[in-house]
Amino acid sequence: MKAVVLAGGEGTRLAPYSKKLPKPLMPIGDMPILEILIHQMKLAGVDEVILAVGHGMDALNAYFQNGNQFGIKINYSTEQFPLGTIGPLSLIEGLDESFLVTNGDILTTLDFQELIQQHQKSQATATIAMHARHVKIDLGVLELADGKEEIVRYLEKPTYHFHVSMGIYVFDPQVLHYIPSNQYYDFPELVHKLIDQGKKVIGYPFDGYWQDLGNPDDYEQAILDFDVHKHQILRD
Repeated sequence: MKAVVLAGGEGTRLAPYSKKLPKPLMPIGDMPILEILIHQMKLAGVDEVILAVGHGMDALNAYFQNGNQFGIKINYSTEQFPLGTIGPLSLIEGLDESFLVTNGDILTTLDFQELIQQHQKSQATATIAMHARHVKIDLGVLELADGKEEIVRYLEKPTYHFHVSMGIYVFDPQVLHYIPSNQYYDFPELVHKLIDQGKKVIGYPFDGYWQDLGNPDDYEQAILDFDVHKHQILRD
């Protein structure tokens, strides 16, 4: 099975750390976050990883090379200009079976093999790994009638419950027909298009550990969390 890692972003939210290294090379413990992801993919039965790169391409290529030292085949797909959060898939050839896609800055105990198996069992076009989030608003929230001035409900310090995308997906090859070639295209646009076309898009709920390295606070928290969850993450 093939996996694509979307590793072309500039990581501006992670500054100043990302001014020194591409975000996927940021160290967690004694290895880069992307090396951790590749290790997890290998355990899940992935035998080839394609790194969709742009910013930091030379550094990523120098570290991972062809993947021999990690026991997995690694290839590269290079965008010449930013293609958004899912547009880089349009440049990759040979994705002719179900394939895994992840962002390059995720730390999680998610079992990729179970995610892949659930996707295949469901016969979905796309499966999105999702995590529950509970957001408490420490203010009184007003609900208005049809966006007008009249208040129809008052909620004191409510908590809202959401399922959020973890940045980990399994796609069938037909998804590629809905991504314009070599054009800027974001993931929400793809999801909307698939749903509009009547394609089956499902969520895979996961309540274990998950953290993306979106900003410096997230990164510092992930470093601390790795020591706690290391055996689950690496399954050693």
